[in-house]
Amino acid sequence: MNQVAPTHSSSPPTAPESPSADTPTVTDAQVGALRSPALRELVARGLVYQCSDLAALDARMCAGPIVAYNGYDLTAPSLHVGNLVTLMMLRTLQRHGHHVIVLLGSGTTKIGDPSGKDDMRQMLDAETIQHNRDRIETVVRRFLDFGDGSTVDERATRSESVASSASNVIESARATARPAVLVDNAEWLDELAYIPFLRDVGSHFTINRMLTMESVQRRLERSQPLTFLEFNYMILQAYDFAELHARHDCVLQTGGSDQWGNIINGVELGRRMRDAKLFALTAPLLLNSAGQKMGKTVGGAVWLSADLMSPYEFWQYWRNIEDDDVLKVLGIFGDVPDAEMQRLAGLQGSAINDAKVFLATELTTLVHGRAIAHEAAATARETFADGGSGRGDGLPRVAIPRDELEAGIPFFLLLGRSGLVGSNSEGRRLIQQGGGRVNDIQVTDPHHSVTFEDLNEGELKISAGKKKHAIVHVETA
Repeated sequence: MNQVAPTHSSSPPTAPESPSADTPTVTDAQVGALRSPALRELVARGLVYQCSDLAALDARMCAGPIVAYNGYDLTAPSLHVGNLVTLMMLRTLQRHGHHVIVLLGSGTTKIGDPSGKDDMRQMLDAETIQHNRDRIETVVRRFLDFGDGSTVDERATRSESVASSASNVIESARATARPAVLVDNAEWLDELAYIPFLRDVGSHFTINRMLTMESVQRRLERSQPLTFLEFNYMILQAYDFAELHARHDCVLQTGGSDQWGNIINGVELGRRMRDAKLFALTAPLLLNSAGQKMGKTVGGAVWLSADLMSPYEFWQYWRNIEDDDVLKVLGIFGDVPDAEMQRLAGLQGSAINDAKVFLATELTTLVHGRAIAHEAAATARETFADGGSGRGDGLPRVAIPRDELEAGIPFFLLLGRSGLVGSNSEGRRLIQQGGGRVNDIQVTDPHHSVTFEDLNEGELKISAGKKKHAIVHVETA
């Protein structure tokens, strides 16, 4: 097994000043002084919240291309819209000619990040981690150019009204982009020797500092157990940054603001181990105008994989966001010219719905491609704008065994199984309040039996309110 390389003393006299774990958010004055085009665009998009040393990072990026990375643990079989925020950070950096690294955390997934969790994460076996890794790699390749033709630049071709401007952005990106690199931290974490790691890396961490981490304090305040395994997570993530600096001259780690403490640990470890000037840059969490976290539905997360959330459901999620959130979300995820943003900002009253349709189609194009986005928009028109009687080929589909349909299924249970409601009690209430429909016919009895006889050409349509629909069909063997 490889041993960790010898390090500098724990506090070298020439090392730069250590950044604070509670570094304040970036100020308007700092933003106004920025010269780096990449940083200026990140700020304009709303993708900058905290930085360990913004002025120094700006100067470093103006001096030439830097190497930046973002890590993703493999706890699920896909990424979600919260992860898309950090992918857009990398995408923006790459477009401006910087080198970007995507780190897939097969190693750290075996530990589990305690951040934001009251309980220990479920331990995943090697087969599940590999399965998740393969799927997540497929997702990240949609958004970055890895130099192998796998990137989806065509997805950046937006609605016809902005196609020309978007095309110019894409051609500029192709001219300057450097291929992204995909790494897996199991490559070095799995080979660490325990005693040398404790001596060479563990000596740079104090229990005093570790106990101040929000993820630790949260568990202790709630009298929830925090295992020694999880306690080590922050050390391993910090070591990832130091290792990427040694291997790839990586100087910047990006992430969501909830990862600030973990990222700062890496900045500090690089300073102590290698006398390196590293940087932390976080984006704000994706919140709506009411301060609530976006990216959640009754069925769970807003996933970036079509088998976990259909493109129609994805489109519909963005179509239904609050009016005040449209321009912010477009700024984060879109490639929309200033003139078009100004036009959308000027829409008032019911016309704001046009901006929501534009937004939904933009984001669905980014994630699933233009043709699928247009199909989702067409399904919505068929389902809603054309009187609500259309079946809609793009609606979510749920398969029910033939014998269950022949016996009959209470409508409230069918709504729950389809994912249109979050619980059976929610389904009962919705039906009693007149929000449930079968084949566009209102049903007010939660126990109404939906049977095989309700099928039309092997399918039936169920609705929860005016905007949530699904197609029920017979499960095939």
